[in-house]
Amino acid sequence: MAKKSTFMQSMVAVLWAFLGVRKKTGLQEDVASLSFVHIVIAGVVGALIFMGTLLLIVKAVVSL
Repeated sequence: MAKKSTFMQSMVAVLWAFLGVRKKTGLQEDVASLSFVHIVIAGVVGALIFMGTLLLIVKAVVSL
C-alpha cells in the first residue's frame, strides 16, 4: 500500500512543476502517493502567490 502524502509534499511537487524541473522517477512517485485534491488546492495557492508576487513587482516598478 502506498503511503499517504501531506499537503506540504503536494506544495513541493507543484513548486517543482511550476519551475519545470522534475525527474521522471519523482513524477512517478508523486502520481502514486499524492492526493488529487491536494494537488489542485496546491496549484491554486501557487498560482495566487505567483500572481500576487508579479503584482507587487509591477506596483514597485511603476511607482518609481
